[in-house]
Amino acid sequence: MNGIIIRSIGGLYFVESSENIYECKARGIFRKDGISPSVGDNVEIKDGVIESIYPRKNYIIRPPLANLDQLIFIVSVAEPAPNLLLLDKFIAVAEYQHIEPVIVFTKTDLEDCRRYTNIYKTAGFQVYEVDYTREDPAAEIRELLKNKISAFTGNSGAGKSTLLNEVCGDFHITTGEVSRKLGRGRHTTRHSELYKLPFGGYIADTPGFSTFETNKYNIIRKEELADCFREFEKADECRFRDCSHTKEKGCGVLQAVEEGMIPQSRHQSYCSMYEEAKKIKEWEL
Repeated sequence: MNGIIIRSIGGLYFVESSENIYECKARGIFRKDGISPSVGDNVEIKDGVIESIYPRKNYIIRPPLANLDQLIFIVSVAEPAPNLLLLDKFIAVAEYQHIEPVIVFTKTDLEDCRRYTNIYKTAGFQVYEVDYTREDPAAEIRELLKNKISAFTGNSGAGKSTLLNEVCGDFHITTGEVSRKLGRGRHTTRHSELYKLPFGGYIADTPGFSTFETNKYNIIRKEELADCFREFEKADECRFRDCSHTKEKGCGVLQAVEEGMIPQSRHQSYCSMYEEAKKIKEWEL
């Protein structure tokens, strides 16, 4: 029987098939082979045991999620203000893992977010703004999620849980405000889990940005980094085959930055990440 892992807790895996949800254990051979079943995996089960894991199209180690169609970054434009370098690092990891990155700006009633939306629309990403003064603020997000496997991520206070509840109130995900009243800290998500959407698809709520690793578990070589900045494709070819796109004369990327085709903040993030990548030793890869 085929199914998808929708939850994983303490060595138990909850697999949803077309008929039911089954509580399963994994065969010991997976540990032997250095493989661990993950939320989002398509698996074959028999008598409460996961017999095989089908090939993954992508995989994030921490938080562990497989086969995502899109990774949705929830970013508040105020309280807290956006950290664009951090956001660009996460976008690069998503690109590296072949997951479509989507940016959603929240708290747009507190501050104008056009300067941010312009950066990422110019770079070629899907960008959405959530305005809770609208009649149905989550309508566009609901359409975005339809029939796809998606994950929300974002730093504490950005409004992930609030938006999830707006998309579908049946989630019953506790928001930060309620969490503080209960004395459990600001963030209440303890594990990765897929929630089935009534209009088709799944959504995963994950721990905050601090546990979405951008270095130890998702290292990007400096030679591969430019491929994780999709707007660099707009630039003319550089004079040098091994151009770093950081300071070389005749670099098409630098020219595109000067001409406004590539947002300056995005190129600054690239340069910062390139310097970090240069320090990575080969044995760490």
